[in-house]
Amino acid sequence: MVATLNVPQDDRFQIISEHPPENLTIDATYLGIERTKDCIVIAVTLNEGRTVDQKRAFYKAVADGLHERLGMRPQDVFINLVEVKKENWSFGNGQAQYAQ
Repeated sequence: MVATLNVPQDDRFQIISEHPPENLTIDATYLGIERTKDCIVIAVTLNEGRTVDQKRAFYKAVADGLHERLGMRPQDVFINLVEVKKENWSFGNGQAQYAQ
């Protein structure tokens, strides 16, 4: 999946948080997609610049991978990509490593 978006192999910074059902509002039928209470939300912050085809391939790879490995329904995989400019990152030392 990382290769789908051309992300460096060691570029892994993840936050995983769980929320009780009463703290989530996920529409069960938005856009005609039948979601269950097992729906998960995946938000990915990344540099801008991927093509729509790359994004579509990523969405499919994630949904298919979760289905194959965990038996999740693809309808229950909600993904949001948040694109930012390269200068909006600091990986440490108070520096903007990607700024040009």
